[in-house]
Amino acid sequence: MSKEVKDMFASIAPKYDTANSILSLGIHHVWRNKTVELSGAKKGYRVLDCATGTGDLALAFKNTVGDSGYVLGTDFCTEMMETAPAKSAKKRLHVDFEVADAMNLQYDDDSFDIASISFGIRNVDNPIIALSEMARVVKSGGTIVVLEFGQPNGLFGSFYSWYSTYIIPYIGGILTGNADAYRYLPKTAAIFPCREEFTDLMLKTGSIESATFYSLTFGIAFLYIGKVK
Repeated sequence: MSKEVKDMFASIAPKYDTANSILSLGIHHVWRNKTVELSGAKKGYRVLDCATGTGDLALAFKNTVGDSGYVLGTDFCTEMMETAPAKSAKKRLHVDFEVADAMNLQYDDDSFDIASISFGIRNVDNPIIALSEMARVVKSGGTIVVLEFGQPNGLFGSFYSWYSTYIIPYIGGILTGNADAYRYLPKTAAIFPCREEFTDLMLKTGSIESATFYSLTFGIAFLYIGKVK
């Protein structure tokens, strides 16, 4: 991943959670819960959460897999994970956090039941390589879960485009001091493959045998579920 993207996330990390909650009106909590639910996670499962950021999805998984399960949160940006261990301790949910590049994971084949990535796949240099790496470390029959922004259609899509273009950079800039980051993030979301285009991308890895998607909140976000061969 590029140094520019890494530096961008490092700069907004201290206020990332606050900006997320305000800009999404708290809906991101609903999206995370749906992600865990549709992943099929169960007690005792081992989960790898890539691009974990401040750890919220990793903690949601840990709440589901329980003490008998294991969750590892990874990110290529150390600064993004700085608050994650404190969150883990406060919630009394043990999650390990490590620096890792989603395109070059340092974990053995068949190590996890689920590998997830939320709002991070569009920031990697090569999504197919990242998805392939996630599939490699997941057991046969396991699950790849991707939560990512999409492009809403129709009248709501027009409103959301306006909101993303003008409101998100303005408020994001006030909250984090980096308006450019909140111009970059909606811009990449607006052009990144979604719906069938992204499930086709998952299948191109050759490691994922089936993929489906779910539209969340009128298509603001999409949840993709892939089954590993």
